[in-house]
Amino acid sequence: MARDPTVLSEALRAYLIEHSLPEHPVLRRLREEAAIRPEGVMQTAPEQGRLLHLLVRALGARRVLEVGVYTGYSSLWMALALPPDGRLVALEKDPGWAAEARRHWEEAGVAGRVELRLGDARAGLDALLEEGHAGRFDLAYVDADKESYPLYAECCLALLRPGGLLAVDNVLWGGRVADPAARDPATEGVRALARQLRDDPRWLPVLLPVGDGLALALKLA
Repeated sequence: MARDPTVLSEALRAYLIEHSLPEHPVLRRLREEAAIRPEGVMQTAPEQGRLLHLLVRALGARRVLEVGVYTGYSSLWMALALPPDGRLVALEKDPGWAAEARRHWEEAGVAGRVELRLGDARAGLDALLEEGHAGRFDLAYVDADKESYPLYAECCLALLRPGGLLAVDNVLWGGRVADPAARDPATEGVRALARQLRDDPRWLPVLLPVGDGLALALKLA
């Protein structure tokens, strides 16, 4: 989901993007298409996409997991960073959004690197574990229903290799996480995720004010 505009001024954000890795033309078109939609706020912020691309490259990642695809902006950033024989497993429950994402991957020439799995995210994560993929992923990116964030993080802990990286979007949740009056299930889920990463000794976490907040957590064991 895109960032809260109160976190960073538009001028500073534009400056950061201007001096960072340029967007692939398909990424630019995808972002511009999403911006005019009512649900476009669900899209990963461009500065987060660039950071995910860099992290995939820095890790030398060959296997990446994404929980929540929307129309494919974040997955395209990561797929472009993978080697030709790399694989991104993308979990998305909405067939319409998944079809759009696949079209964008094909336009950018990376569809062969993406394995799209339609359906409930929890079921998809359980299936990966049942298929023997525990400990095989280098990076996992989560941007799905916030109530289930703690559950998704626990599944990703099992699926990541030691030294693998978990990235979770929207950990500032528009500032609601710091508002004691905000007690809705989504906000509580995001708060629970932050506590979970902080208190579990198997994670080495940091929360960054990038976009609407990005949690990064290194799997230690």
